[in-house]
Amino acid sequence: TGGHTTEILRLLSCLSESYSPRHYVLADSDKMSEAKIRSFEQKRAETFSKSQFSLDRIPRSREVRQSWISSVVTTLYSVLYSLPLTYKRKPDLILCNGPGTCVPVCLSAFLLGLLRIKRTIIVYVESICRVETLSLSGKILYYFSDYFIVQWPDLKKKYPKSVYLGRIV
Repeated sequence: TGGHTTEILRLLSCLSESYSPRHYVLADSDKMSEAKIRSFEQKRAETFSKSQFSLDRIPRSREVRQSWISSVVTTLYSVLYSLPLTYKRKPDLILCNGPGTCVPVCLSAFLLGLLRIKRTIIVYVESICRVETLSLSGKILYYFSDYFIVQWPDLKKKYPKSVYLGRIV
């Protein structure tokens, strides 16, 4: 929502036309991101005439200030909700950057890979505002992502699996 959407759209603006169709997954309670995505895609269509995208919504895995125990239940529910969506879309690549919504989608894609249904490359980009510690999503997806990108050198030192590319958004 908001900042995460802005960051991911900046990353997507650098991708070629071959990254199409794009499937955006939003939390069902996210009211701001859809308009930003539609505006971005409308501008992209001016450059790439065959540009395709879709929007899907899933239940939010964790609300702000939600208790940790109830977050486990709502995240599991979101994973179960995400499984048919991930199976239907069968993405080659998931590019995500930190909102809690990305965790159930990535976990469902990881599960489909374990079941040998579809292997999906998961690329996680930690938000630029995370200078010294990882976000909760980052702490979870550090273990499930194929590429874990950080934007600050201190995070690279703390998390050796990560890839430091400097500031990319």
